[in-house]
Amino acid sequence: SHHPRHPKKMVRKGYGYRNRTRELFSKVGPRDLDGISKYITTFKRGDFVDVNCNPSVQKGLPFKFYHGKTGQVVNITPHGVTVRISKEVTSRIQKKLICTRFEHVRLSACQNEFYLRVKQNEARRKAGEKRNKRFPATPQNEKFIRTKRRVRKVGFSKYSFYEHYKL
Repeated sequence: SHHPRHPKKMVRKGYGYRNRTRELFSKVGPRDLDGISKYITTFKRGDFVDVNCNPSVQKGLPFKFYHGKTGQVVNITPHGVTVRISKEVTSRIQKKLICTRFEHVRLSACQNEFYLRVKQNEARRKAGEKRNKRFPATPQNEKFIRTKRRVRKVGFSKYSFYEHYKL
């Protein structure tokens, strides 16, 4: 029954579309379908979305590489969306278009801080504030940290390169 060149039956490594996705596409919690909120979410062109594959819906499932990636909606069809995602290929970044169903995408929160800052800037402008620059956070004040052995003072001290290396 065996071929003469293959005396033992070996299991070949799988290269299928969904290979090595046992943990990647597994769901935590109940295995039922998602609620109605997935289906009533409206997407617009330019929205940022996270690709989050839902294994209970096999239709329109994106390739495993795109799971967890964030992209921008380019086109909307009756049952799905086209998303533009950046993919690093060797030394360059390519823009990839994936067509997927609504069940596999959700609105991203990546722009929330930006939109909040825009609102704050508008409020400042209306209040008559001229200066509208962002500055890095200042260092925290020094403080004492109590450990079991001793009390240590933690804070910033002036660092001199010349003193350190005795030049």
